[in-house]
Amino acid sequence: MKEDKHNIAIFDTFKTRKDKFTGEAKRQRGIIAHLALEQSPEFRTRTSIAHVIAKKHGILWQNIYSGIFRDLDEALIPSGVIKEGGRLPLRRGPRALQLEGVPFYELTESGLLVASSIEEIGDNRAKILEKYLGSLPVKDIIESSIITGLLLLIRTAPAFAFKIVNEYIFAYSSGLIDKITPLDIEKLRAVISKQVGIEKELIEAYIKMENSQQEVVKKFFSEIG
Repeated sequence: MKEDKHNIAIFDTFKTRKDKFTGEAKRQRGIIAHLALEQSPEFRTRTSIAHVIAKKHGILWQNIYSGIFRDLDEALIPSGVIKEGGRLPLRRGPRALQLEGVPFYELTESGLLVASSIEEIGDNRAKILEKYLGSLPVKDIIESSIITGLLLLIRTAPAFAFKIVNEYIFAYSSGLIDKITPLDIEKLRAVISKQVGIEKELIEAYIKMENSQQEVVKKFFSEIG
C-alpha cells in the first residue's frame, strides 16, 4: 500500500459538500487532463501547466504555481501517475539553470489509465481507454472476456464502462491497491464486484424474461429515463 502522502487526490471532495471537488482535486485533475491532451513539451512545464489551469479558473498563475509544484513533486510523480519527460534548454536566466534546463512532464502508463477517469477530458477519455485496453497482452480466456467486454461497453454503454474504471482508479487513489498497471483482473474484480451488482442482477433477469416482459422493461426505462 502506498504511503498516504503519495495518494492522489483526484476524487477528494469536501466533507460537507460531497458533490464538490477540493482545490487540490481540481488542480490534480487539471494537470492530468492537460498532459493527456497537450502534445508540445513546451506547454507541459510547471509554469505552462499553471498558466492553463489558472486561466480556466480565472485566477493569477502565480497564485496556483506552488500548488502545482507540490501536486507534482509530492503526489503525482511519487505515485507513478506522471514522470519527467525531458528538459527544455533555457536561453536566459542563471547559467546553471540554462545548462540543466526546465523539466517538462508526461503521463505514465498508469497516468493514462487514470486520465480515462477524468470527465474534463471529454470524448478523448474513450480514445485513451480503448488505446490502453487494446495494447494489453491477454494471458487467458477470462482476461480476454473482460477486456473484450470493456471495449464493447465503451462503445455501447460508456457511462457504465467508465463507472467500472472509476471504481478501480478510486481504489488506487485511496491507497487500497498499490498499482493499477498492468491491469490486474483479480484486483479489478475485487474492487467492482459489489459496485456492479445491481446491473448484473438486471441483465440476468432481463435475459430470462419472455419477450412481452422485456417490452414492459424497455417501456419502463424509456418512460423514466
